[in-house]
Amino acid sequence: MLTLIPAAKRGRSSTSWLDSRHTFSFGEYHDPKRMGFRALRVVNDDRVAPGGGFPTHGHADMEIVSYVLEGALEHKDSLGTGSVIRPGDVQRMSAGTGVRHSEFNASKTEGVHFLQIWIIPDRRGHAPGYEQKAFPESERRGKLRLVASPDGREGSVSLHQDVTLHIGVLAEGEKASLAIAKGRYAFVHVASGAAVVNGQTLSEGDGAALDDEASVAIDGRGGEVLVFDLG
Repeated sequence: MLTLIPAAKRGRSSTSWLDSRHTFSFGEYHDPKRMGFRALRVVNDDRVAPGGGFPTHGHADMEIVSYVLEGALEHKDSLGTGSVIRPGDVQRMSAGTGVRHSEFNASKTEGVHFLQIWIIPDRRGHAPGYEQKAFPESERRGKLRLVASPDGREGSVSLHQDVTLHIGVLAEGEKASLAIAKGRYAFVHVASGAAVVNGQTLSEGDGAALDDEASVAIDGRGGEVLVFDLG
């Protein structure tokens, strides 16, 4: 069964520098029917104006994955990490027992568009940690590239949860699929363009929760898709 979450039905928050769309409940947007899907708690689609950003703030007991679609995002945290995240980079920050960080648009002239994803960890109290890896478009083109996993296999970033994340850029006519083991679930987010997922056409910003499906089958329509395999 595929349950569609249309882009137009997402929550929204905005300020002078931020336009954010929320697939699941977040901040002032609350829908008791959309509190996440399995361990996937947050999928925020954020656009930050030049020079804008999130001042230093704290998190705990959450796996936070950031993925930049356009522009560049500057990150600093209380672990002493400082980096700039660019398209194709996947950043994982394990908040664990507590971490403080800031995220700002690295440009004073261009906007930045990124996804922030929260995954509930397998337990509370992990030591805070940080990891960032680059996945060039050549590795994501025409296939689903593993970018996050519990064991960091195939060069992916590691997560404290039984979740994998694949990302693919699929042109018109390109196909990709991911087998889903019995008793597991999948969630698809279309980051850009469009894609046909298990026969259902999804456009930019749409999400789809898949329950009791043997696989995720994607027909490309010139878009970029994220596919989560969830326990």
